[in-house]
Amino acid sequence: MPDRFRWNAGRPMSGHESRPAHFRCVGIGVGPANLSLASLLHADSDVPNLFLDRKSRFGWHDGQLVGGATLQVSPLKDLVSLSDPTNPFSFLNYLHEQGRIYHFLNARFESVPRREYRNYLEWASGRNPNVVFGEAVIAVHFDGTFTLRTDRRTLSADNIVVGVGARPWVPEFASDGLGDSQFHVADFTGEAAALGGRSVVVIGGGQSGAEAVLDLISRTGPELPRETVWVSRRRNFFPIDDSPFTNEFFMPCHSDYFYNLEAESRAAFNREHVLASDGISEHIAREIYQRLYLHRFVEQREQAIGLHPNRDVVDVTREGDRWLVAVRHRDETDQIEYFEADAVIWATGYRSNRLDFLAPLADRLERAGGEFAVDEDFAVRWDGPPDRNIFLQNAVARQRGLADPNLSLNSWRSQRIRDRIRGTRSRDQLAAFVEWSTKPGRSMPI
Repeated sequence: MPDRFRWNAGRPMSGHESRPAHFRCVGIGVGPANLSLASLLHADSDVPNLFLDRKSRFGWHDGQLVGGATLQVSPLKDLVSLSDPTNPFSFLNYLHEQGRIYHFLNARFESVPRREYRNYLEWASGRNPNVVFGEAVIAVHFDGTFTLRTDRRTLSADNIVVGVGARPWVPEFASDGLGDSQFHVADFTGEAAALGGRSVVVIGGGQSGAEAVLDLISRTGPELPRETVWVSRRRNFFPIDDSPFTNEFFMPCHSDYFYNLEAESRAAFNREHVLASDGISEHIAREIYQRLYLHRFVEQREQAIGLHPNRDVVDVTREGDRWLVAVRHRDETDQIEYFEADAVIWATGYRSNRLDFLAPLADRLERAGGEFAVDEDFAVRWDGPPDRNIFLQNAVARQRGLADPNLSLNSWRSQRIRDRIRGTRSRDQLAAFVEWSTKPGRSMPI
């Protein structure tokens, strides 16, 4: 990339500059999604680029990196490898540059420690001069090109790519009570440090809830909670479906197939196959079960752990210095159970972050079912010129399916965006083994 773009990437404009620095692509947000695109564009001199994040430094779910937490995807599904295997920002190159590639191979991890993957992402952000932290985008305007006003300067761009990630979600009735003793699992490593001898309710039956429960019941001595109750609206504590044919849902061709379905069919698919992306890793489930065995039969602590699936939490109220958690059984709807707790942990997932900086353009952008409507290249449909685009990363699961917030298609989606900006088209990988749609010549009208 020309030096003038590197200079502008790292510093605000000086007062004597007559116009804002201009880029062909500016990314807003630096999580795994936009970091993937930044890595693919790093050596592309035809696409001067800059990626901004309001955080002062890189972070990725730092508050819930409990011991033993692992990725649920292959390390080959890194920032770049599935689109550009020779790219220097690969996970393999990260290990090589750290001097521990043989150690990693010898360790034979069943799956990659999530903290290791987080460190890889931070390494990739730190070696890319076009990634800038500590700069928030305030507003985006358009007048032939996009003008971005940040808290440090003004920039212009032909295209912007939004990848601001998601925020922790809890039910509305719980939001006013959040604090030291009632919190989202996103803050687990900090807030859950002092729960020894106390009763805890964990709400949510997915991977993050399971990791929180395992951490709590694996503690020893005075650090072990007196009681841990695990509540889930699912009928059981189900494992992730990581079978080969299910993983064909996480191939580019299925994402394109899903995109062309009717909205009702897409919504039904996401509901029916949630365990393809949001189930519990088998080894985590096994460790929890083994802990249950030890607590009940070996240590004879029968009341230490309670499992309560198929229940909706309908309210949480303060009772003195404790919480009263009201739970309704989904099959016995006339019955309400109550759990008293010293601490409540919500493992209830995330929702897309607000995009307030797009407010000046809001009436020009199409929407579809609560999301911005995107085309086949993840560009928002709008009334602007076709060579000026707002791309969305990790924000259109209703249009692109379960794989959209997942790490699996990060590099492919970034490659699709890069191709659109460059006016090129990369070679597609071979189609899935599964035939997702009917083929011309094989079907007959009814």
